[in-house]
Amino acid sequence: MKHLYESGAYAERNPTWHEEDAPWKARHIEDIIRRNDLPSGSICEVGCGTGEILLNLSKAFPESHITGYEIARHAYERAKLKETAAVRFNFGDILEANENGFDIVVLADVIEHVENYMAFLKRIKNVAKYKIFHVPLDLSAQSVLRSQPIMDLRANVGHIHYFYKETLLAALNDCAYDVIDHNYTASRLELPNQALSSRLMSLPRRLAYSINPDLAVRVLGGWSLLVLAQ
Repeated sequence: MKHLYESGAYAERNPTWHEEDAPWKARHIEDIIRRNDLPSGSICEVGCGTGEILLNLSKAFPESHITGYEIARHAYERAKLKETAAVRFNFGDILEANENGFDIVVLADVIEHVENYMAFLKRIKNVAKYKIFHVPLDLSAQSVLRSQPIMDLRANVGHIHYFYKETLLAALNDCAYDVIDHNYTASRLELPNQALSSRLMSLPRRLAYSINPDLAVRVLGGWSLLVLAQ
């Protein structure tokens, strides 16, 4: 799916690059950093899009040196216009740049797009001491039964791997990560510009989650998983 970003097709299908979602994602990333009292002198985001998550994190951690990497030229060019003294953006693959030594690396909605995500996870491990992953949990009973939601994600935003909580945590374990903390984020309930089907499912999802969070996520879907690992 790399061609989807490099060719400009992703920008055509998603002209905002989901900038409207960035404040919400940045708040959750800030929460897990503060909750675990992580050092935040240097933060890097891989697959930073147009840079909005990092710009929001810069406000939360004004003393941090913040770096973003992006392989889609259209997104990078938009991000580059927003650079500040504390936030810089780079075009290309961080693994080819061989940059490391960060306190924290953020991968927000990235690994589901990567063709060989297991090899990627193993290689990205040395970029920073702490890794924060945000991954949509696309696999649920209702998404499998309906089929179309997963196929739409594949066509429109390039998801080629589909996780539920246990498979994601198992993949990190298989790649020798030590999971420190994790929590659900209510992506389909709280993010803006949701489809009508997601809005109709909002109440059932909230009610089910209040009774049994794991079962609600596994059956109805609509959540992502935020993971801190080392």
